[in-house]
Amino acid sequence: MKNHISCAAMLGLAVVCGAAFGEDSDRPQHPGSEQIPGKIAPFFHPPPEYADDFGDYRSPLKFYDGRPVKTAADWQARRREILDRWHKIMGPWPPLVEKPKIEYLEKQRRENFTQHRVRVEIAPGIMHPAILLVPDVRMDRIHTVPKRPDESGHYEQFPAAVVPYYDAETGAGLGKELRDFGYQLTKRGFVTLSIGGFKPQRSRKDESRIQRLSFEAYGAANCHTALSNLPEVDAQRIGIVGHSYGGKKAMFASCLYDKFACAAWSDGGIVFDEKRANVNYWEPWYLGYEAGKQQREKGIPTKDEPRTGAYKMLVAQGLDLHELHALMAPRPFLVSGGSEDEPERWKALNHTIAANKLLGYENRVAMTNRRGHSPTPQSNEQIYLFFEHFLKNAPKGSGS
Repeated sequence: MKNHISCAAMLGLAVVCGAAFGEDSDRPQHPGSEQIPGKIAPFFHPPPEYADDFGDYRSPLKFYDGRPVKTAADWQARRREILDRWHKIMGPWPPLVEKPKIEYLEKQRRENFTQHRVRVEIAPGIMHPAILLVPDVRMDRIHTVPKRPDESGHYEQFPAAVVPYYDAETGAGLGKELRDFGYQLTKRGFVTLSIGGFKPQRSRKDESRIQRLSFEAYGAANCHTALSNLPEVDAQRIGIVGHSYGGKKAMFASCLYDKFACAAWSDGGIVFDEKRANVNYWEPWYLGYEAGKQQREKGIPTKDEPRTGAYKMLVAQGLDLHELHALMAPRPFLVSGGSEDEPERWKALNHTIAANKLLGYENRVAMTNRRGHSPTPQSNEQIYLFFEHFLKNAPKGSGS
């Protein structure tokens, strides 16, 4: 019988993130902290000085006209409102690719997995280089099972992850150390797809005004679909993880595309902050693109080099990235914070905790912290434990 532990079922995702709610939709569900392993349990609790501190951020649990969100059904309407507003400002996505192509170019054995250099369809007709890593065996908490079809012809299926960065090689363990999330997760029994950056083609009508960061999230969503179509992958257990620039992409992709079951964002800057040059959402290659105009000079906005593009509109309307975080509820995510995402960011994260509480969920928002921007062995191990819990070691009986 096919082993198919569904993270979506575990989280109630089909109910909470679906288009409609059933008759029991307002009934609270409390998975409880006892389901979180001790090694990662502390990550889900803000320090006492930030507990219940919501900062100056406008609550996502209020519609833009000021009406409060009181029920799960209200939240679905509010969720659509947030998505509509942000997509309108950033430029709407082109239609998603229903069956993204994967072209296999080169195959190589590495350790306990197979590496495939591929090209994946990140937008209609646009093929982009990537590296696909597939484990030799499926590992669970008790034993190792060879990857082979069962009596029904079904494959043992792996959890999976999309790993965005500047290039595909780094995520696959062929570049700078401690950014090799794909390589490390594959050694732990995940199929991973590492992919580099790409730009919208301004000559294409659907891509003419879309902000690049939103377009890269769109491409990552198509990578999710490409992975979900592989026989080795459990489509309900696909996450996304990235660092810095990749952390921004992972955040936007997982927030804007609700089929990602969970996510980890490593020090990408999870809110707008013009005191931090590296947060830089104002840059034209993130959210500051001005269609048909000369782009602003690089750097923090000033009187002489003011805000531009979608970033200008978002700030002018009092919007911040905590609204996107809330779109994750009740899907779990981890902020692996460094110099750009310090503990004070809990003020923004508390708003998503509040959204989860409304939906009847706990322990869905986590943050760890380190001193510097670069990942460390410890911070990466925390990410892997998080992914193993939510995508690999789901409790028995939580799926079908």
